[in-house]
Amino acid sequence: MTHSRRQYLKAAGALGAMAFLPAIPTAMAQESKLKASADALLKAATDAGDVPGVVAMATNRSGTIYEGGFGTRQAGADSPMTPDTIVWIASMTKALTGAAAMQQVERGKLHLDTPAAKILPQLKESKVLTGFDSNGQPITRPPKRQVTLRHLLTHTSGFSYDIWNPQIGQYMKVKNIPGIISCQNAALTTPMVFDPGERWEYGTGIDFAGKMVEAVTGQKLGQYMHDNLLAPLGMNNTAFKISADMRARLSRMHARTPDGLVPIDFEIPQEPEFEMGGGGMYSTTGDYLKFVQMILNDGQGNGNRVLKKSTVQLMSKNAMGKIRVTMLKPAGQGASNDAEFFPGVPKGWGLSFMTNEEQAPTGRSKGSLAWAGLANSYYWIDRTKGVGGVLATQILPFADVKALPLFYDFEKAVYQSLA
Repeated sequence: MTHSRRQYLKAAGALGAMAFLPAIPTAMAQESKLKASADALLKAATDAGDVPGVVAMATNRSGTIYEGGFGTRQAGADSPMTPDTIVWIASMTKALTGAAAMQQVERGKLHLDTPAAKILPQLKESKVLTGFDSNGQPITRPPKRQVTLRHLLTHTSGFSYDIWNPQIGQYMKVKNIPGIISCQNAALTTPMVFDPGERWEYGTGIDFAGKMVEAVTGQKLGQYMHDNLLAPLGMNNTAFKISADMRARLSRMHARTPDGLVPIDFEIPQEPEFEMGGGGMYSTTGDYLKFVQMILNDGQGNGNRVLKKSTVQLMSKNAMGKIRVTMLKPAGQGASNDAEFFPGVPKGWGLSFMTNEEQAPTGRSKGSLAWAGLANSYYWIDRTKGVGGVLATQILPFADVKALPLFYDFEKAVYQSLA
């Protein structure tokens, strides 16, 4: 090799290396910007007493770009809210159950568009509630079509929650049916409120999807999830049952009252009749972020593939046609405020996620995925921009007047840091 050739290669190598140098400071600058802005807004929220404690994390496809915990696990106590704090993730459980069901679709054990009653015979008995007679007794009729797994995963099954549907609340009172949070099998004997496939109404459909997973695998839902989803992703702090180690890091639940935030006693039954796939799990923000990362990375996480790329793509698309997500109007139980993400933005539902069908004001891309838990925990997954995040508090009612705006502000801070 000639001297000039060596000089050329040396110079080219140096130039090649220099080409990568700007990317490193840019990424570091973005994360530094995000840390400063996110720390400030989260600390301000806890300092002001808007929330007793909060943990938030964000990620891109490569890994975590922000984590922060502020305030305390209990109002008035000195136990700090930290990234490893255990929280009830409530309906954030639904996406995990949906992923488990889709694994069984991949394996040919479940099918999206065949009658779900072939797997769960109890669904053959489901009726549609049409009203109440003069004696207050419910009037029902057979559904016009059979419910499918697609209906169950998209909340187009006709099954509803009494929190947001007063007719279901009335039916439960007349028939003495326990609430879903009891985790009693009788809680899943409420009727449909419309024929499957006719509209969107948030409800217990994904609890039935969890039971379908159990039926075809012969395992309890939590054990199946551990073996096939949670352990492969390294989600070692996520479970239906709170271990002693988890309990030592558990955040207290709070209620927002006219007198402020008050700690309350609340816990999902630890010896349930059924493991509530629609809302029964406890986790950490960091654990759930691993699930977000897996969806961003087309089904891979922690060095393991848990879903096919094609499955994640299918799950991530609106799966209910022209039907749209509507506002959740509370039925007067006090567990929820009026709840709708980004009013005015049309929203669909994928196979266990809400999808925004236009860009959201926070910067979230059209077609992104999101949902939440009743105790004001939230997540979003933007597969277009390759970013997502999780924020958790433990406050009731849902769509809290302070916690939901805090989530939006955190999300905005993430997108602003990318600009």
